[in-house]
Amino acid sequence: MTDNTDIELLKKLDELRSQFFNEIGKSIIGQHHALDHILIALLCKGHTLIVGVPGLAKTLMIKSLADILDLNFKRIQFTPDLMPSDITGTEVIEEDQSTGKRSFRFFKGPIFGNIILADEINRTPPKTQAALLESMQENKVTASGNTYNLEEPFFVLATQNPIEQEGTYPLPEAQLDRFMFNILIDYPSQEDEVLIVKSSTTGETPELKKVISKDEIITFQKLIRRIPVADNVIEYAVNLVASTRPGKSSKDSINKWIDWGAGPRASQCMIMGAKARAALDGRPTPNIDDVRALALPVLRHRILPNFNAEAEGMQVDDIITQLLE
Repeated sequence: MTDNTDIELLKKLDELRSQFFNEIGKSIIGQHHALDHILIALLCKGHTLIVGVPGLAKTLMIKSLADILDLNFKRIQFTPDLMPSDITGTEVIEEDQSTGKRSFRFFKGPIFGNIILADEINRTPPKTQAALLESMQENKVTASGNTYNLEEPFFVLATQNPIEQEGTYPLPEAQLDRFMFNILIDYPSQEDEVLIVKSSTTGETPELKKVISKDEIITFQKLIRRIPVADNVIEYAVNLVASTRPGKSSKDSINKWIDWGAGPRASQCMIMGAKARAALDGRPTPNIDDVRALALPVLRHRILPNFNAEAEGMQVDDIITQLLE
């Protein structure tokens, strides 16, 4: 990266990252890793699936993020009776009082925002899930033959509860692939939990300041695209992703455990994510460590383990960790 403007932007991004974590720390205690990955996905124009048991502040985290980033926030609570038009919007007949003429008018749905929280996405039927996923892929909405573009930046954060599977509609593999990252939110440490209980049982709600503007986010998203990546880093990412495909791995155990491996989109997400991770650290180009650091969130929803893996007690994360070794 030789452009002085880009070097200045990298410095600014590094500063803003520190401000971002100072500010979000007022309402979210711990979860630094998850927040880092969410910020990386936002800079890469990628969408994120957040998986965690109830009560781990997934919704609060996303709401706080929207407050700090000066973005229009919309929350959609996914339920079994939710219709596609409840997300995208609906057409209503309106009558002109003066002429008596009737015409259709489109009322925009909650998808027309900057940060969309798709709460418990696996609670709604596939038809409604597909309406959201089309918007994620195309950045636009089609209703009654008309196309409406979604405003940039457009960032979907979907949450899923891993324990309560009754009455849910698991996302198909092809739709899971649309998410750049699958982030697991774990229980807080004991020290963090003590701080959470102390801060959340007083009467004060912290006031969060805006740290990064909408225009700055768009500028940084363009900057990430311009960051150069060495060939050996790209080759490492491609080889790592290829090794998840049955028959392509050098390890027999991997071939035995996996039914279906990750596609080329995983390699793209890894390289884009590595660029953003380097930029957030103030570095002008990513290295292999950046790729390795993002292997779990990029690959865990793109690999389908089989019965052998289940019988041997191998989880997806265990398989990816073996591949990294």
